[in-house]
Amino acid sequence: MRKQISSIHNLLIKELFQLKEKSRDRKKTQTFLIEGLREISLAIYGGYLIESLLVDFSIIDEASLNSLLEKNEYNIEVIEISNEVYKKLATRDTTEGILAKAKFKDLSLKNIQFKSNNPLILVAEAPEKPGNIGALLRTADAAGIDAVFIANPITDIYNPNIIRSSVGCLFTTNIAEGTTSEIITFLKEKNINIYGAALNASVEYQKIDYKQPSAIIVGTEATGLTDEWLKNTTKNIIIPMRGAIDSMNVSVSAAIIIFEAVRQRNL
Repeated sequence: MRKQISSIHNLLIKELFQLKEKSRDRKKTQTFLIEGLREISLAIYGGYLIESLLVDFSIIDEASLNSLLEKNEYNIEVIEISNEVYKKLATRDTTEGILAKAKFKDLSLKNIQFKSNNPLILVAEAPEKPGNIGALLRTADAAGIDAVFIANPITDIYNPNIIRSSVGCLFTTNIAEGTTSEIITFLKEKNINIYGAALNASVEYQKIDYKQPSAIIVGTEATGLTDEWLKNTTKNIIIPMRGAIDSMNVSVSAAIIIFEAVRQRNL
């Protein structure tokens, strides 16, 4: 017999609501909420531990739930919730009536394992806007690069808006977090070339040879990369601007450079 919850005042529902709203609660419990069939499926595929599923059977059917459960190798608690409870916990209307409570992963640099001996990495320094972070993760997934590193993270990576804007690519991307100093040390120890996207640089991005192990570093749209990065790069690179402005959205800049690197590697 499955547990059933119909009241938004239920203690568990209050706790889950805090996970949705508060980064502090997510970090304290090392858990977070995932919303939607696709996102939960990708989390299972990416090796995330799902503690429980909350389902609103006025939206989702038993067959869809069973199809999801079959993808998992261990038993997951299924809790039936009312539509009122679902609306309390959901952040959008089109997520198939299902949510999951999942465990954090340890995103330390020491846990990174590259899928090739010639890695291509994206490093984002202090990205703040969830939409930009999600777009960077989508770009990384689309290009099939080896990892995304977040330097000096400001925003909680398990923020619901990052999960949503990444369309689940958060779960399929090799991610690590660390300070700028830690990541620079890591890259140099692995003999990975460091290419920093800068507003003022001498080398146009397409003139760089990315066929060797490479990390592409992007900073914030407001201030760009810090001096610590600019002083430790193999080369600082620039995307030539043809119009009146001198920069683009960080995720667009990253995509342009990453796909040039991928193009070169596929020649």
